[in-house]
Amino acid sequence: MSPIRSASIAALASAVLATTLTGCGIGGEPQDTSPIVIAADLELSGASAPVGKVYQRALQLKVEQLNASGALGGRKIDLRVKDNRSDAAESLRNINDFSGDSRVSAVIMGGCNECAVGAARTIGEKRIPTIALGSSSAITEPVAERRYVFKLAPNATDSAAALAAELDRRNIRKAALLHSAEGYGQEGLAALRRELSKTPVKLVGNEAVRATDTEVGTQINELIAGKPQALVLWTTPEQATLAATTARQSKFRGSLFFDATAAGDLFLGPTARSTEEATLIFTQTMVIDDVIATTPAKAARRQWFQDYTARFGGYNGFSSFAADAVQLIADAEQRAGGEPGKVDREALRDVLETSQLDGLSGPIRMTPDNHSGLMPQALTTLVARGGRWRLAG
Repeated sequence: MSPIRSASIAALASAVLATTLTGCGIGGEPQDTSPIVIAADLELSGASAPVGKVYQRALQLKVEQLNASGALGGRKIDLRVKDNRSDAAESLRNINDFSGDSRVSAVIMGGCNECAVGAARTIGEKRIPTIALGSSSAITEPVAERRYVFKLAPNATDSAAALAAELDRRNIRKAALLHSAEGYGQEGLAALRRELSKTPVKLVGNEAVRATDTEVGTQINELIAGKPQALVLWTTPEQATLAATTARQSKFRGSLFFDATAAGDLFLGPTARSTEEATLIFTQTMVIDDVIATTPAKAARRQWFQDYTARFGGYNGFSSFAADAVQLIADAEQRAGGEPGKVDREALRDVLETSQLDGLSGPIRMTPDNHSGLMPQALTTLVARGGRWRLAG
């Protein structure tokens, strides 16, 4: 165990002990030992199962860590997971079931944008605080109609701004975009066009792929025909690596750029040759083993990276968003107070709306006007080298 972690646990144990003694002393209030029930609606089967299972592992690990730490006093987190089968209708049924259980404090939804957007109205009507791990701005906007919905994932506008700046810095003047056909992909196209208009970089072509597409040769050949210096891939991780391989097989020798949604595993496996020197916009935690832990937040990210890797044999960049969602809910539950053993969802929502956390993903700030908490500063530039992602520079 590292000295930083040992010191943190010792300090935490002392604080918990002091609180426990105060709560159980003569004339003190009885300690709340009721569970904090967090429900999770995840894509554990169907098209989005790979990332859904990443979220499930991360949630389980984070819950175990918090429960073992004693940070919640006499309380423990009870995680309840349901598979939505990558289907928005099934996801909505899960949300209805969770909201009908008075013991559930809050819900965490997976990366399915369609699921979160489709459930937003029901979430509001049922008044159950929900943190979605999808990227679409429609999950939380307009905020007036999404009072109970929050999200933790890179925003299209922030990712596009970082990509445009990097393309310009690299003196690339012609780029082409392959994007997903669904809402977030269209949002990415609009955001990248807007950001590139502020630079000398021209978008000389764009093509869309459906989530179910397993062949992208036609789209890639259309884009390459425009002779771009760079291809930007704004798709799922699986489609991005497929596109990269297809582009190299089609003799494309330009640069490859990945949007944050195209991130996945730290190690690139069989696709390493095709993606060598590719650029990815993502959070620093993906490569925190390249970073000197000069702050408590960086030390915590490094520890999370090590714990996740030790447990599951590798690291996936999306895991930190799920872990941060658990932390936000646990912190909000502690701050919301209320009568022991009773769930106050309204108080929990109010606390979530003003939450601030130097999370595992990076700085997170929620406000009444902005329910998408991941700050632009969380994103950095990574590069594929030697079969894995590294910090650029």
